[in-house]
Amino acid sequence: MSEKFKAMVISKKEDKFIREIKDKSVDELPEGDVLIKVHYSSLNFKDALSAIGNKGVTRNFPHTPGIDAAGVVQESKDSTFKKGDEVLVTGFDLGMETDGGFGQFIRVPAEWIVRLPEGLSMRESMIFGTAGFTAGLSVFALAENNTMPEDGEILVTGSTGGVGSMAIAILSKAGYDPVAVTGKKEKEDFLKELGAIRVISREEADDQSGKPMLKGVWGGAVDTVGGNILATAIKSTKYLGTVTTCGLTQSTEFTSSVFPFILRGVKLIGIDSVQLQMDRRLPVWNKLANEWKPDSLKTLTNEIGLEEVSDNIDLILKGKLTGRTLINFWK
Repeated sequence: MSEKFKAMVISKKEDKFIREIKDKSVDELPEGDVLIKVHYSSLNFKDALSAIGNKGVTRNFPHTPGIDAAGVVQESKDSTFKKGDEVLVTGFDLGMETDGGFGQFIRVPAEWIVRLPEGLSMRESMIFGTAGFTAGLSVFALAENNTMPEDGEILVTGSTGGVGSMAIAILSKAGYDPVAVTGKKEKEDFLKELGAIRVISREEADDQSGKPMLKGVWGGAVDTVGGNILATAIKSTKYLGTVTTCGLTQSTEFTSSVFPFILRGVKLIGIDSVQLQMDRRLPVWNKLANEWKPDSLKTLTNEIGLEEVSDNIDLILKGKLTGRTLINFWK
């Protein structure tokens, strides 16, 4: 199949990384079991890092970013999928060293693919995308570790970002009382519309006292920023509470004593959505398709076309995007 399609291509010229929308051929795609016509993708911070040549994400150029894709199977060498199946792909190597969802076609191994769950449209799956899936994994971890709605409020850090905003919406839908942390006072109404019962400042969530433990006020926490805010959440969590961590925008490091863990039994759970096995993925996607699907998905979403992706990459790198950015390739 030699069909032509459009894709964002990042090229390295000397020390600069150039973003262009180019015509490509399906024949240029990497080897794989399944060819998918992409209808929707979404913009994540990792995509922006790939687009500026961050070596922790992508080393080989030219390259098409996009760690998320939802579309329709065109060809399959694997009997699990057939032409016409609606599917989604997040994580694994998509958009990192394998050309990703910022193109109208992808070709990937069958084991990377999730059949679209009943109750979820392709568009909705990419409003979730990696950010929503990561948030869903975080909420799943709370429940799996017996942190339930009746155990108290759940702190959500980095709450206007993709994972944070999705976490608030999912927590609220799942019956929890999320409390949003943000440095953007002007986004308070947005966060409450998603389901936050109240909003606190970064300063309130960033203890500078040096104390090893604080009063236990949170039933649990979904942390997306790391650093001292994560350390503060840990020492402010109630007895047997659960804290999940999945991000590093404040810092990759934090300092904690062992006291919250050995005196309160606090649990710290790391969340990885990239290499996670399929038997762990499917239950979360089924939850997101049904009882955890927020009523506020439209509120979360800014929809753009492929030509607008480059400008939005600049915005996400500057911390100026709120919620989720959906890419519609065929509008």
